[in-house]
Amino acid sequence: MTETTSPAAPPASAAPTRSPWPALFALVIGFFMILVDTTIVAVANPAIKAALDPNTTNLDNVVWVTSSYLLAYAVPLLITGRLGDRFGPKTIYLIGLVIFTGASLACGLSPTLGALIAWRAVQGLGAALMTPQTMAVITRTFPPHRRGAAMGLWGATAGVATLVGPLAGGLLVDGLGWEWIFFINVPVGVIAFVLAAILVPRLETHRHRFDIVGVVLSAAALFCIVFGLQEGEAYDWGVIWGPISVWGLIIVGVILLGVFIWTQSRTRSEPLVPLPLFRDRNFSLANLAIAAVGFAVTTMALPLMFFLQLARGLTPTDSALLLIPMAVLSGVLAPLAGRWLDRTDARFLLVPGILLVSVSLWWYAALLSVDTPIWMFLLPSALMGIGNAGMWGPLATAATNSLSPREAGAGAGIYNTTRTVGSVIGSAAIAAFMQSRLEANLPGAGESAESFGGGVLPPAVAEGFSTAMAQTLMLPAAVILIAVAASLFIHRKPRQPAS
Repeated sequence: MTETTSPAAPPASAAPTRSPWPALFALVIGFFMILVDTTIVAVANPAIKAALDPNTTNLDNVVWVTSSYLLAYAVPLLITGRLGDRFGPKTIYLIGLVIFTGASLACGLSPTLGALIAWRAVQGLGAALMTPQTMAVITRTFPPHRRGAAMGLWGATAGVATLVGPLAGGLLVDGLGWEWIFFINVPVGVIAFVLAAILVPRLETHRHRFDIVGVVLSAAALFCIVFGLQEGEAYDWGVIWGPISVWGLIIVGVILLGVFIWTQSRTRSEPLVPLPLFRDRNFSLANLAIAAVGFAVTTMALPLMFFLQLARGLTPTDSALLLIPMAVLSGVLAPLAGRWLDRTDARFLLVPGILLVSVSLWWYAALLSVDTPIWMFLLPSALMGIGNAGMWGPLATAATNSLSPREAGAGAGIYNTTRTVGSVIGSAAIAAFMQSRLEANLPGAGESAESFGGGVLPPAVAEGFSTAMAQTLMLPAAVILIAVAASLFIHRKPRQPAS
């Protein structure tokens, strides 16, 4: 790589000697907001569909509220990590926070589903600017022997967000309307901006060349694959327009992805994805695992929330309350797992942790029936919380522990891109799979005049709907087993001495 330390950088740009924890706490607020926003939308999807798309039974339409966000989030991540290296993590983080907060306001004011989808894409761009900077600051300011604890806080943030997001989403949707799940980001964003501006240090910068061709190729590849997967059922997996077919679009996307990887291997200056990073076994395996985790975590919420609210008649608040055991146990156990990770092999946490998450998803699928007592859904929720504690922080630590400060931005960008690509493909795949399961269990559902947009489904429909949602949950339960397999081969790296 051709990175060089900026000669104009003032002494203040050097790595700070003060404690890195206040800066991490400030950055975690913004990261927390991004995670909360994702989980809030999962709870609010039925309400958004009822308000902005009430006259169709096609669930693909409302899924684009999530997919547009994830697609706009995933594509720039490869370059936003480099932007943090070039202009400083603090500067890029603050710019992303302003974009995210402003787009949140616009989302809440959206009069149509199309406008909401468009502003969600802008929100995704802001999130893409913010996310790599958090991991880069951890890598560049915490010595290796303390990164486990820092990543523990990072993992605990995800756990707390799984509680606050659905619960706040339920309360806001029930009390004020779906728009407020976005309006709430505005005051939080202002607070996060002030704290980050004060507490986050300015770190050393490095000059970069930016691979624009790589950005275009990766964006086109992802769009073709995601659009083809998500809209395939709507076009009966046939012709979209003229010579363009669903499968043709997906194949073009895969080819473009192959061309993107080939160009990265041929680029001699600074490729968007530095392939030599993948020579590190832990980095490669952690990226494979986080892709499967991103797929599973994103896809589980949609069928579960539609089942609880439409088949069982729970309010958004009541359905969110069923996730409390997961959030509490994850938030409490993640910091403990982080401290343990500094002294043990990551596999001792990763393998059982991810396996428990898969078991909990299979358990959820078995419970999705109109006859299941509601309290029983608390049990897989608790099991998933325990599994989450051994999953997020240890995976991030395994991926970044051997990165040098110069590789921090690129590595964090690749890791977060991999996770988000898994999420966006999962979002598209779950929409197609869910619609196909509805057609299989409720023949003619796509042409029915009856809407899935609002209210409780009649018993005759609810039974088939529940079976479809249960079958849909089996997809993320199976995919996350890939992460279990990858984690088995992650090895413990010797800790470097404190700097």
